[in-house]
Amino acid sequence: MSPTPDTLSTKTTLAEIATTRPGATRVFNRHRLDFCCRGKVALDAACQAGGIATETILSELAVEEARTQDFTRLDGKPLDEVVAHVLERFHAGHREQLPHVIEMARKVETVHADKASCPRGLTRHLEHVASALEEHMQKEEQVLFPLFLQGRGRMASMPVQMMELEHVEHGENLAQLRKLAHDYVPPADACTTWRALYVELAQLEREVMEHIHIENNILFPRALRS
Repeated sequence: MSPTPDTLSTKTTLAEIATTRPGATRVFNRHRLDFCCRGKVALDAACQAGGIATETILSELAVEEARTQDFTRLDGKPLDEVVAHVLERFHAGHREQLPHVIEMARKVETVHADKASCPRGLTRHLEHVASALEEHMQKEEQVLFPLFLQGRGRMASMPVQMMELEHVEHGENLAQLRKLAHDYVPPADACTTWRALYVELAQLEREVMEHIHIENNILFPRALRS
C-alpha cells in the first residue's frame, strides 16, 4: 500500500513520497534527489548519500505540502487516465518545448561564441536529447501503451525493462545537459535570451524527471499487474 502523509518516515522511498505528497518533487529537484530513476531509495539513505540533513527535507516537504493546491495523486487513477496524462502532459509537452529550446540554444551559441562562458555543444546535445526522447515516446505510443490499454500489461515485461533502461539514459542526458549549461546559472553579462534559455532548460529537466517518475513508479508497476 502506498504511504500517506501520516505514515511518512525516513524509511519511505523517494518514489513513494513523490507519488503521495504534494510539492515533494519540487523539494527533491531543489536538492538534486533522484526520485525517478533511483526512486526506490529510502529518504534517509538518499539524504546521507547527498550530504543533506534529513530534517531539512522533512521540513521543506511540510512547507510545500501546506502551500500546494493543485496536486493530483495518480496512483489511484484508472490506468487509461494515467496513460492519457503522460501523453498529454509530457509527450505533447516535450514535443512543443524542445524545438523552441534548441533554437534558443543555437542563437546563444552563435551570438556569444567568443565568450568563455558560452555553453558550447549545448545545441548539439539538445538535438540528441530531442531525438532520444522522440524515439522513446514513439515506442511507448506504438507498442507499450496499446498493450496497457488492451489489458495485456502482463505481456509487456520485456518492453517495460527496455523503457526503464532508456530512462536511465535520459537521466544521464539530463546530467550532461546541466553540465554544459553550467548548472543553469547564467553569467552576469548574459542577455535576455541566454537567461530565458536556462530557465527553459531547468523546466525541461523537471518535466523529464516527472515523466520518468510517473512511468517507473506508477504506470509501469500498475500495468504489469493488469
